Amino acid sequence: METKIRKIDKNRIDNAVIQEAGKVLREGGLVAFPTETVYGLGADALKEEAALKTYAAKGRPSDNPLIVHIADYEDLRKIAVNIPGETDILASHFWPGPLTMIFDKGEVVPYGTTGGLDTVAVRMPEDPVARELIRAAGGFVSAPSANTSGRPSPTTAEHVAEDLGGKIDMILDGGAVDIGLESTILDMTVSPPMILRPGAITAEMLEEVIGEVSVDETLLGDESEKAPKAPGMKYRHYAPRAKLVIAEGDLREEILAIRQLAYAAHREGRRVGIIATEETLPFYKYGNVKNIGTRENEKTIARNLYRVLREFDEEDVDTIYSESFAVQGMGKAIMNRLEKAAGHLRIAASAVVKQQRYRRITFVCGADTARAPMAAEILRHYELKQEYVIDSRGIVVLFPEPANQKAEAIMKSAQMTLEGHVSRGFEKENLQEDSLILTIDESQKNKLIAEYGQTENIFTLSEFVGSDTEIPDPYGKPLTAYGECFEILRGLIKKLAEKLDSLVEEEQ
Repeated sequence: METKIRKIDKNRIDNAVIQEAGKVLREGGLVAFPTETVYGLGADALKEEAALKTYAAKGRPSDNPLIVHIADYEDLRKIAVNIPGETDILASHFWPGPLTMIFDKGEVVPYGTTGGLDTVAVRMPEDPVARELIRAAGGFVSAPSANTSGRPSPTTAEHVAEDLGGKIDMILDGGAVDIGLESTILDMTVSPPMILRPGAITAEMLEEVIGEVSVDETLLGDESEKAPKAPGMKYRHYAPRAKLVIAEGDLREEILAIRQLAYAAHREGRRVGIIATEETLPFYKYGNVKNIGTRENEKTIARNLYRVLREFDEEDVDTIYSESFAVQGMGKAIMNRLEKAAGHLRIAASAVVKQQRYRRITFVCGADTARAPMAAEILRHYELKQEYVIDSRGIVVLFPEPANQKAEAIMKSAQMTLEGHVSRGFEKENLQEDSLILTIDESQKNKLIAEYGQTENIFTLSEFVGSDTEIPDPYGKPLTAYGECFEILRGLIKKLAEKLDSLVEEEQ
């Protein structure tokens, strides 16, 4: 089958394109079209055979109900019965929009559309292309997400073509969608109404309008064996091809755990993806890291989630690690989709983090312009068994300075560089429980202990590796003195790398 693709602009709708697509639907065909949530795969909701085509094109289980989309509120009563009184006020606030409501179905709706259930899920989309198409098709269009069942939902026409090209009659390309997550589903057949799938319309927003609503607490739980009442809620869904794992803990623990896992994968030659946010992106060094949005505006995260999952598919990663998100408001919908995409595969970030005694190694010298930055750069060139944040600090740093030019010349001769280094003073924040502080000489160690009163994590470099070697200060001396200092540091750092790796083996 050749799939026709028609461009359409929601701000200047081409009626000829709409009528062409509406005719396809009236004749029992399938048309993918944009909504404000995701792209939907449209079919005539009142034709049993159209529902069968939908399931076949998507590879969707036939007990997974379809949402019926309408364009005019009065049409609701043609397909639903026993409609509760709160429906009018909900519709006045949230229709058209990303809210699906479940009612007892009318006789006109075939069981093929409802997945064999006596209830029908109904939504009125906000996207003007969607509404015009629904009217042109006869008023009732079933439309699950326009993707292969189980895959990340499509937020662009390109995603639809990737999954369903050659399997459906037409795609209306209206550009990227606005929201990026499927609609909230609210069951109106129970009292109080119950949220069966979270979305952009949150529980708090609904309660402001109708009072109490309940929430299906299995939304973030394991898969159910029961036939689903809400579309998309039984089966592993929204899933990339790679294994997706969610790190759970406080955000700092999650970052540290994902860093450690990504570094281990790097050493083993495995390709991993990382779902990060604008705030956490700079903390990751290894893996294919993608910015999903900002935590200050969770709508950006929702809009980008499925796109990012599909991009990882294109890049053929083995495993994807994702940070978790707050389970309030829009975050509940994001976590619901992530959990489904991961098949509920989670790791406790704290358990991963506890496996590593040290995570940050800070070298300390006087001015942070030569010996400490040289030591840090030498250690960075070792392929250690675990990843560390490696940096340097100075005891006396009056203002930021670049690395000493002679030190940089020596480093370049060894195919290393201090280019871009800027001296920084040691601060209390550098002395954390998981930090290893290595001073270049004894006087610097004594000054730190005197000021901060902690001794557990502060050593001289020579002391920590079990050596009595003194590291000479080359400041003010010729280039050869810097070369001699470099060779001594290189020998000590070799011992340091060996000790760090031995500590990892002990902890494992």
